[in-house]
Amino acid sequence: MEPQVIVRPKLAQPEPKSKPKRQPPYAVILHNDEQHTFQYVIDLLMKLFAYSPEKAFVLTSQVHTQGKSIVWSGTLELAELKRDQIRGFGPDFYAIQKVDFPLGVTIEPLPE
Repeated sequence: MEPQVIVRPKLAQPEPKSKPKRQPPYAVILHNDEQHTFQYVIDLLMKLFAYSPEKAFVLTSQVHTQGKSIVWSGTLELAELKRDQIRGFGPDFYAIQKVDFPLGVTIEPLPE
């Protein structure tokens, strides 16, 4: 009697896992205006982004002299959150005249 050969069926090989596509970065851009005070913008950057007073001062200076500046970059969802936090930061108590509208802020995709 001949020995029996048992052939195991080949198991399907799992497909290699594809890496999730990396999301493009987005920039949160702060815009200058003539109503909000320098100190208000510094406070906003320190409280919302946990920046040091020095970094907040440098970014505020860029906004003031260049008209706008990138103050943060990351995923779209977090950029939208940061934008909303800036818009909801509250009134500028340093201003001589009441300023009851938010600081100008936009979100733009950064080149990959």
